[in-house]
Amino acid sequence: MMFRTRGRAAPRMPAGGAAAGWRWLAGLAAAPVVVVSVFRAVPREWPITAVQLVSFTPWLVLPAGASLLFAVLGRRRWMAGAAAGLVAVQLFWLVPLDYARPATDPAAGPAPDAVANAEDGTVELRTMSLNAKLGKADAAEIVRLVRANGVTLLALQEYTQGLEDRLAAAGLPALLPNRISDPAGRAAGTAVYSVHGLVAAGEVPDSHFPMPLIRLTAEANGRRAVVELTNVHVRAPVGVGLPKWRSDLAALGRLASQPGNVVLAGDFNASYDHAEFREILQGGARTLVDVGTAAGSRLVPTWPMGDLFLPGITIDHVLTSPSVRSADYAVHRVPGTDHAAIMATLTVPATG
Repeated sequence: MMFRTRGRAAPRMPAGGAAAGWRWLAGLAAAPVVVVSVFRAVPREWPITAVQLVSFTPWLVLPAGASLLFAVLGRRRWMAGAAAGLVAVQLFWLVPLDYARPATDPAAGPAPDAVANAEDGTVELRTMSLNAKLGKADAAEIVRLVRANGVTLLALQEYTQGLEDRLAAAGLPALLPNRISDPAGRAAGTAVYSVHGLVAAGEVPDSHFPMPLIRLTAEANGRRAVVELTNVHVRAPVGVGLPKWRSDLAALGRLASQPGNVVLAGDFNASYDHAEFREILQGGARTLVDVGTAAGSRLVPTWPMGDLFLPGITIDHVLTSPSVRSADYAVHRVPGTDHAAIMATLTVPATG
C-alpha cells in the first residue's frame, strides 16, 4: 500500500495584513518628502542640514509617487489623498513660477545672426560658464566646446595659472582674444574670455570668493550692446560657511536692481529650491530670469559630475535681467571637474 503525503501549504497573509504592509510602505516613503517639503515651503534661515537637503527637492517626486502607489494598494482613501497632495506639491515645484520666466515673448526667439541683427536691434552672445575645480578641468575639452558651439563669452571659476597656461596652449586666445583673469589657488581664481571688449568694473563687496563685475561691450553693424556681467562663485553651505553663503547670495540679489542688461553666470552653490536663491530672482525693482529653470531643465544636474554618489542637482546658473532673452540652454560634462559646463544663447538689446 502506498501512502501519498501532502505538503503543508504555506500560510497566506490575510488580505488586511497585505494592505497594512502597503500602508506602512506608503508612510515610510512619504516621511522624508514631508520633512524636506516643510524646509522647502517655509522661507526661514534653516540650519545647514536642512539647506543641503532642500537642494534635492526635485527628486522628491519619486518617493512621493511611490508613496501614492503604496497608499492606493493599501486601500485607504485618506492616505491616498494625502499622498496625491504630496505628488501635486512636488510637481508644482518642478514648474517655474512666473518670475522665473522671461518677461519678453519667448516665442519671438533669438536674433538669427550670431553677431548682430540690424532689423530687430539685438546682439547675440553664446555664453558658457564652468567651475574648473581648482583648475583641474580638461583645457582641451573646454576649447573644443567653445569652438564647436560658437561660444563668444566664457566665464570660469576656480581658475588657476596652470589652467590658464593649458588653455593658451590649446588655442583659446585665438577663439576668444579678450580676457580679464585673476588666477589663484584655493578656489579663488576667476576668468572671463570673450570676442567682445571687456572692462573691469569692480567686485561684489565682501564676498567669500572674488566675484568680479565686468562690463562687456559688443559692437556690430553700427549698433552697440552693453552687458553688466558678474562672474559668480558663492561660498558652499558646508561647515562654518552657511552665514557667508547667505550673505554672498544676498549681495548678488542687490545686483538685480542695477540698470542695464544684467547677466550673472557661474557657480551659485544654490538651487532654485532655496529661498535665498529665489530672492535673487525676485530682486528689487525688477526680477531676474533663471535661464535653466525657464528652459524646463530643473532635472538636468550640473553637480556632482565626479565620484560622489548623490542625485544630481542644479547649482550652476545663468541669470539675466528681463530685457535679455535666452534660448538653447545646454549642459555639458567636462573631464577633470565635478561641475558641468552650462551654455545658453543670450539675445541682448542694442543701442544705435
